Amino acid sequence: MTSRGSRKIDPAQSGGALSSLVAFIAFVLVCGVLYFARHPIFRFAGESWIVEDKLEPSDAIIVLSDDNFYADRATRAAQVYRQGLAPLVVASGRKLRPYAGIAELMEHDLVERGVPKDKIVRVAHDAENTRVEAQDLAQVATQRKWHSLIVVTSNYHTRRARYIFEHVFPAGSVIRVTGARDGDFDPDSWWERRISVKEFVRELVAMVVAVWEAHVHEEPTTKSQLIVAPGLRNPQLIV
Repeated sequence: MTSRGSRKIDPAQSGGALSSLVAFIAFVLVCGVLYFARHPIFRFAGESWIVEDKLEPSDAIIVLSDDNFYADRATRAAQVYRQGLAPLVVASGRKLRPYAGIAELMEHDLVERGVPKDKIVRVAHDAENTRVEAQDLAQVATQRKWHSLIVVTSNYHTRRARYIFEHVFPAGSVIRVTGARDGDFDPDSWWERRISVKEFVRELVAMVVAVWEAHVHEEPTTKSQLIVAPGLRNPQLIV
């Protein structure tokens, strides 16, 4: 018999309170670990987008469109060209006007960095993403019988670019990818700058879309219009 002022403690209730306390302490510890380890985790996440293939002699070097303000892609392509790894550099760029586009700007950057003008092939296109650009470039590679290519793009874009090119180019093509340092994306500190965070998130979403397109979508029935110009001589229209 218990006294009137005493209450019997329910063991189940006591155990539930203890479990909640343990779970809360574990949550706090995990948050603490993540906080103190955030920089290595962020650094790993940034570096995971970057791939660098071993470069070997190839038929051509392709510089992908939309180089940054510092012309980092053109700079890297010129370095690869000076190593004697390919006889030609392809300046791939979106058309901005009927008479000019990014390919012309890229050609200017390449010439400034030591690539002879007659070794540059301008490819102007209407591609709105990397996949369509790769499809257009695959047409050019097939026409010119290029079987091995070095693709130059920004460091954070290398993994997605390689994935797309390997799925779009004909079987038997050898694709090697090299990354240009990017003034707006440093994998060791990308989380400290808003523009770098935007690039990281955009690349994450774009990679998901690239995988989805590779496994779900069929090849489009029409291609964007291409203008292929070796230097300034005899531009050729491809539909």
